[in-house]
Amino acid sequence: MKSKYILGISAFYHDSAACLLKDGEIFAAAQEERFTRKKHDHRFPVNAVEYCLKEAGITISDVDDVVFYDKPWIKFERLLETYLTFAPQGIASFLKAMPLWLKKKLWMDDLIRKETGFDDDILYPEHHQSHAASAFFPSPYQRAAIITMDGVGEWATASWGVGHDNKIDLKYELRFPHSLGLLYTAFTYYTGFRVNSGEYKVMGLAPYGEPKYVQTILDNLIDLRNDGSFRMNMKYFNYCQGLTMTSGAFDKLFGGPPRKPESTLTQKEMDLARSVQDVTEEIMLRIARHVRKETGEKYLCLAGGVALNCVGNGKILRENIFDEIWIQPAAGDAGGALGAALHVWYHTQDNPRQADPENKRDMQSGSYLGPIFSTERIEKWLNRKGYKYHRFEREELPGKVAEIINSEKVVGWFGGRMEFGPRALGARSIIGDARSPQMQSTMNLKIKYRESFRPFAPSCLVEDVSEFFDLDRPSPYMLLVAPVLEERRVNMSDEQDRLFGIEKLNIPRSDVPAITHVDYSARVQTVDKRDNPQYHRMIEEFKKLTGYGIIINTSFNVRGEPIVCTPQDAYLCFMRTEMDVLVLEDCILYKEEQEALKDDVDWREQYELD
Repeated sequence: MKSKYILGISAFYHDSAACLLKDGEIFAAAQEERFTRKKHDHRFPVNAVEYCLKEAGITISDVDDVVFYDKPWIKFERLLETYLTFAPQGIASFLKAMPLWLKKKLWMDDLIRKETGFDDDILYPEHHQSHAASAFFPSPYQRAAIITMDGVGEWATASWGVGHDNKIDLKYELRFPHSLGLLYTAFTYYTGFRVNSGEYKVMGLAPYGEPKYVQTILDNLIDLRNDGSFRMNMKYFNYCQGLTMTSGAFDKLFGGPPRKPESTLTQKEMDLARSVQDVTEEIMLRIARHVRKETGEKYLCLAGGVALNCVGNGKILRENIFDEIWIQPAAGDAGGALGAALHVWYHTQDNPRQADPENKRDMQSGSYLGPIFSTERIEKWLNRKGYKYHRFEREELPGKVAEIINSEKVVGWFGGRMEFGPRALGARSIIGDARSPQMQSTMNLKIKYRESFRPFAPSCLVEDVSEFFDLDRPSPYMLLVAPVLEERRVNMSDEQDRLFGIEKLNIPRSDVPAITHVDYSARVQTVDKRDNPQYHRMIEEFKKLTGYGIIINTSFNVRGEPIVCTPQDAYLCFMRTEMDVLVLEDCILYKEEQEALKDDVDWREQYELD
């Protein structure tokens, strides 16, 4: 019987992506940025589509349905209505937005056909339907409540409902311009970070601050209700009509203009970050409690960009509002491509769905859905390039890498299928010893070239997670923050306790200081041998050497670049940083054995390995 393929696409806002379903199974998925090397690439995902088809060994003529993740005409209607409401203000923003709409976004059918060669009808679920489908359908639950929260789709900025079997029923939505995602983004802008990419920096900065502005936010910026819904006072915001997120009234309320990007961070920015994070967590908790009360469901599924706020997710879990929660690992717009395809397969086409609640296994395959490169192919490329390497047997390599990490070396780990979503999960990761007090600053300043305050996450054997954290369940996608256990903490002296902000950065907080944030928390990834056996074995070997089944895991990239996709990307990142060792599948490369990079090499070749 001929297989049925559905191609899902998201594009033109940020994090364009493509996903391919084969008979309802998630077969392949990737963000366009990984191929173009342009972070948060919003352009049509030509390369991601090509990868998905190539991975399946098919052409576009074998695809039964192509699905786009939202409805462009309704989004355009919202754009026009918003500009008319604020006219004549906003003419500059209007004129800037129109060319892309008039040339591309309004003619999505024609554009998709031109870029893919598909010649049938294109399907268009709504934006938050796509998010909801990405949250529920891959989850391990046959029934669950669903919450989606982001900046804005067509009109909706958040929604909640219920998923059951192969259907989704969204019962309520919050509408633009009132948006938790845009509230958080306004503070991202005001504290000097980049909109739509710096929000996680605000989350990482928050523990250094005090919640001094929480009441100011609640008294002036939003009218928050018990059910988590709210209205924003648009006097303080400029995103409806202008080219900035905040207005002059916002500047006056918080005592000055936004911080200039790359300028020195002050205690004010830390306190603002903490305050908006606290407000966000309160809204998330109120919504979760309301949805539990209204639906009576035991399980919760989350998606949308706000669902990447792993601190808020952890709060929902620890409050025991739901028995279990599952968060889509590609919760932002990239995951919309996946959700759009799943919505058509299950909800529209009424195909049966059977979850696995007993084993709590989801259908996302660890989110390892991207390109893979065999050792043989990599070896052939290394030999052609003349790069020095050491080949190991597959069963030997984990122990060798564990020894290298134990000697406090920083390792680039490249193996298996690339992750789908913003987190590195042990396929394209930079790893190191979590016990090392110096490792956080070494990785931030010499490898990642990023802000020193940024915390690193642990990869922990799933069977050992409760030995390190106040967490009694898997967290495979690094989307839950949990406290480090009391018995592992190092108490601060009275003198250290009186320090402010970044002054606290280099004080060890636990016996795994490199992954313990200033508030004794960590963004946990648990590693299951069923999802990534080689990565799990390597951490097991590290545990045999040290007694610790835990290491540092950060994404394999430098600041401002996407996570690496190919061996070429990995080698370039390795050579341009102070990384010590590179692992490419079963091959190990040592920095001291490599020759200096040649300036005339074309580093943008992607698949020319053979």
